[in-house]
Amino acid sequence: MTAKFQLRFPIRELGYWAERYDYDEKLIAPIVPTVRRRGFLTKQEFLAVCRWKTPRSQPRCRTNSPDLIREVTRCALSTSAERLRIEVLTILEGVGWPTASVILHFFHSDPYPILDFRALWSLKTHIPNVYSFDFWRQYTGYCRNLSKRCGISMRTLDHALWQFSNENQK
Repeated sequence: MTAKFQLRFPIRELGYWAERYDYDEKLIAPIVPTVRRRGFLTKQEFLAVCRWKTPRSQPRCRTNSPDLIREVTRCALSTSAERLRIEVLTILEGVGWPTASVILHFFHSDPYPILDFRALWSLKTHIPNVYSFDFWRQYTGYCRNLSKRCGISMRTLDHALWQFSNENQK
């Protein structure tokens, strides 16, 4: 099945919505360069990322061993196999597709969008009951093309999509 994506607002407003973004990133921003250089997350970093995305997952995320977190995130951040990048992360307790997308978004060298109901709403798409690699591939491709076409970073695009929904979704 092919997913359909379409911005709910004029493309020229991406910058406007991105500038209005005010969600706190102080848990993640300081660790991005270190994790990218090292190539994996420590347990403490992993828990910070999971807490940023969804605090409800913390009890389950804490059950992962430091070794498992290191090896799974190392695999996700180094493999050339696109499907393995996202799906291996879901082996970790408390990590579904949205949290896995956050890890790729912030720490992989390739640009990845964050899979979030707000971003999906801003793109007028049906939110699947269960995420699949096919949906992820289409969403990632759409966001990469939009980001490139507009000359903005994936982070800026994510800010815009999230903020538009935050202010307009009922």
